[in-house]
Amino acid sequence: MIRFFYILFVLLISLDARDNPFFPTSGELEIPFTSNKDRTKEPLKQATISMPSQARIIKKVTVEFKNLDGSIESKSIELDNSIDWHLPIFISQSYSQNTNIIKEPKKIETKEFKKLSSIKFASFYSLDKTLKIETKDKLIRNFLLVNPHRIVIDFKKDAHLKWMSKENEHNVFKKIRVGNHKGYYRVVVELDGFYQYKMQKAKDGYLFKLR
Repeated sequence: MIRFFYILFVLLISLDARDNPFFPTSGELEIPFTSNKDRTKEPLKQATISMPSQARIIKKVTVEFKNLDGSIESKSIELDNSIDWHLPIFISQSYSQNTNIIKEPKKIETKEFKKLSSIKFASFYSLDKTLKIETKDKLIRNFLLVNPHRIVIDFKKDAHLKWMSKENEHNVFKKIRVGNHKGYYRVVVELDGFYQYKMQKAKDGYLFKLR
């Protein structure tokens, strides 16, 4: 009988007891825990991304998201569409209301050139990304400069003009400057961003189309 109690005592003291029953053992570290803490985020309504002025074509949109288990993944959609960098890219998760309502087609508005400024021998007009210069003077040369981005246009004439500068708010052709030189006058058209352009002869002058 004494031998039985001795063996039982040895077995009891050899057990691996936990020092603190309120902390998990090493084998319990990977067991997920629950909590009544509110971990929800504010629902996505709308976000925007502004594009740099040299952006012209959108190629891909990638969304990175977090899963329930905390892992991070991403999904992408391939695109190949032209964009206007003046307008932001919208990110939203909402359906338009009344999607079944048939909308009347919008009336096509006829756009006209808007006058920006003029001098004695030339007038300057804009329509979207096209600059129109009405003049009878001969174009000598035109080229693009940067910092700031601007088109330089020289017309042949002994003009004897006074220096002129005109700012055009909310227009891609943000500033027009005209200065007199020996044998020609120079028009400098400052742009609101990075562009290339194409010059085209018109009936009453010249067209400069940005792209």
